[in-house]
Amino acid sequence: MKLYKVKKSNIDNKGLCANQDIKKGTKIIQYRGKIITRKKSEEDPKFDNDKAIYLFNLNKRYDLDGDFKYNTARLINHSCNPNCEVKGAGLKIWVYAIKDIKKNEELSYDYGFGFDEDFKNYPCKCGSRNCVGYIVRSESRWRIKRSKFYKSHK
Repeated sequence: MKLYKVKKSNIDNKGLCANQDIKKGTKIIQYRGKIITRKKSEEDPKFDNDKAIYLFNLNKRYDLDGDFKYNTARLINHSCNPNCEVKGAGLKIWVYAIKDIKKNEELSYDYGFGFDEDFKNYPCKCGSRNCVGYIVRSESRWRIKRSKFYKSHK
């Protein structure tokens, strides 16, 4: 039995949720896609918009374009308080549980966007207590909190 299922998301349209209780450290799903050169991902206008959220850096030469219907993991939404993380293993990306996840709980990970990456184009809808209103990596959230763009969820 798969550890996940596609379901309506409280964060953004569709998402993946746990099909059963999942223990911390469990490998849940592979993030699949097409391996492309870094040069292609930097030059292709496809990655200048929302499609960039499906792009993972694999190494200095290659990226993984996950914007394909067969990549079910692309439905995992961002959260400022995630229950999963992504880890690279060679030219593959896997999603792991970073805490115990209850059955029917939505799977999420920190997309890890930088503060410089035009963060205003990526509003966060996770609604978690520590959400700053934009999808930026945890190390950069203090910058948002000090800016005029901060959206408190208190």
